[in-house]
Amino acid sequence: MALITLRKNLYRLSDFRMHGALATLKNQPPTHVHKVVKDRPCPWFCSRQPEPFKVRFHHARCKKFHLENGNDLHPLSGSVFSQVTDWDRHDQNVKNEDSQRFYKRLSNLTSSEEVLSFISTMETLPDTVAAGALQRICEVEKKDGDQGLPKEILENSIFQALCFQFEQEPSELSNTSLVTALQALILLHVDPQSSLLLNLVAECQNRLKKGGLEVHNLCILGESLIRLYSPGCVTLELIISQLQSEKLETFTPEDVVALYRILQACADKVDEHQPFLNKIHNFSLSIVSNLSPKLISQMLTALVVLDQSQALPLIIKLGKYVVRHIPHFTHKELGRVLEAFIYFGHHDRFLTKALEQHVAALHLTLDPAVVSRIMEYCSRKLIHSKPILNAVAETFVCQSEKFSPSQISTLMEPFGKLNYLPPNASALFRKLENMLFTHFNYFPPKALLKLLHSCSLIECHPVNFMAKIFHPFFLQRLQGEESHLDRLSRAQLTQLFLTSILECPFYKGPKLLPKYQVKSFLTPCCSMETPMDFHLYNSVKIGLIDLLGARLYFASKVLTPYCYTIDVEIKLDEEGFVLPFTVNEDVHKRIALCIDGPQRFCSNSKHLLGKEAIKQRHLQLLGYQVVQMPYHEIEMLTTRLEVVEYLQRKLFSQNTVHW
Repeated sequence: MALITLRKNLYRLSDFRMHGALATLKNQPPTHVHKVVKDRPCPWFCSRQPEPFKVRFHHARCKKFHLENGNDLHPLSGSVFSQVTDWDRHDQNVKNEDSQRFYKRLSNLTSSEEVLSFISTMETLPDTVAAGALQRICEVEKKDGDQGLPKEILENSIFQALCFQFEQEPSELSNTSLVTALQALILLHVDPQSSLLLNLVAECQNRLKKGGLEVHNLCILGESLIRLYSPGCVTLELIISQLQSEKLETFTPEDVVALYRILQACADKVDEHQPFLNKIHNFSLSIVSNLSPKLISQMLTALVVLDQSQALPLIIKLGKYVVRHIPHFTHKELGRVLEAFIYFGHHDRFLTKALEQHVAALHLTLDPAVVSRIMEYCSRKLIHSKPILNAVAETFVCQSEKFSPSQISTLMEPFGKLNYLPPNASALFRKLENMLFTHFNYFPPKALLKLLHSCSLIECHPVNFMAKIFHPFFLQRLQGEESHLDRLSRAQLTQLFLTSILECPFYKGPKLLPKYQVKSFLTPCCSMETPMDFHLYNSVKIGLIDLLGARLYFASKVLTPYCYTIDVEIKLDEEGFVLPFTVNEDVHKRIALCIDGPQRFCSNSKHLLGKEAIKQRHLQLLGYQVVQMPYHEIEMLTTRLEVVEYLQRKLFSQNTVHW
């Protein structure tokens, strides 16, 4: 049909189609539509009916214009007719315009108003262009959060005309336009029960059953249906089934990650999908180098949700490329990447180095959530990084008001756990104390206890708050709805109480009731001590037998009355004679051997962990002669004679001993 013919019949054709459509929707004859429309809100976004406006779609695969629908019910005003005339005049220009140039121009528009204004200048509107416009509107509106469209856009006649055209002629759309429009409208919070979405979904389902959707469109449709309905919908299973039948070599990196996101939403069916996941893991190894920071973050998140620990080669390879992309991740993406590495236990020195450079350069501008996640990563992986710890300490001193109570607890815990005092320790703990004084009741009880306990590990004793945490009211809050207080909390309270006795003799506040105390800090599930390395112990045991003459002159794994377990204990009498370990009388001195394996130190470091440092400090205050035997010294000994000489130097260099 020629354009001139379309223009002559513009009013009659538009009025007929709109009257018929609305009459069907309202079950009323066309003669009453004027009154209905006047009082009827927008059927998709609950807004008022738009002013007169016309949109014509040009199908990308066809040479003719398929759609000539308008949404006006009254004769067009002169200004609108003039606008339609302008569209006709620019028709040839639009058809000759390169599609890539169009999308580039569209991507440069920064508001919905600009997008709508741009398409209003076009004589014809290809369906791909219309879908792209909706997608761009969605992108610019989502920058301000997931709030939906503002009233001005909802009431914009151009926008509502777009929506109406998608509702009326979904069968005329290309596959890409169809799924793109559906995706954008769902993200813009269109009513799921509106005829607009119902028509688009129905058309998608029809094409899906015929097997006519390409891989990329299947991925878009799958994610859209998850958002619109739920992961359990039958159509989604059909989409996954069709994706399984496709060759993974035909998937783009974006499609592969979209597939991960779809399966992530169906995490309850991971066992059913595991064979397919294994194939995806193996294929993904070949595309990691092509993934953007955003896609890497999303892939790692999906692997966490799906609990794919068996995909270790993929995780390791992703880790290598994460190092390259550290400066390019958004705060949220970096937080998710670190969360995944915490979950899978992955870390390496290159990642640590990249994080050090990133944090040192941007620490005062990093989001508090990211700072907390970085510190949690260092804490979980026992990474003793002075650049990171120093930068975070400075950040907290300068911007403490930006951190929530939970974030403060997460941020401060690594200092104690990793046994590190930053250069600005005085300012750091003064700021922390001020925060606690003003926001004490806002801290979650367990987070607060963990925070105060961490401080005590590095001799920054929370004396001003001990009375509060030993008070029955706080202990009741700590217990919550449980029938009893968990063992870790009781162990932390016990060690704080022991600290108040040994290191804070001036503390005269309430004591911790015996029912909240533990008898041993060494337990399998939540230990306040690191178990002894038995390989190292066997080397030391043989040397001690050679040195002392018999096994009865030393005891191992000795539980003291003060909750600590000593690796090896040797007793001396007043004259320096070694006593059998069964003797309890006439003991003048006790030697506590700390056989410190790698697990008692920070990762790849000779720096002792905080919980081991406080143990040795407390044992000394209790009267023990503490002898530390680190693994890196013991492992250098190659003969039994070297072991004996080493033990003699360590144990008796300052004592006159007889055995």
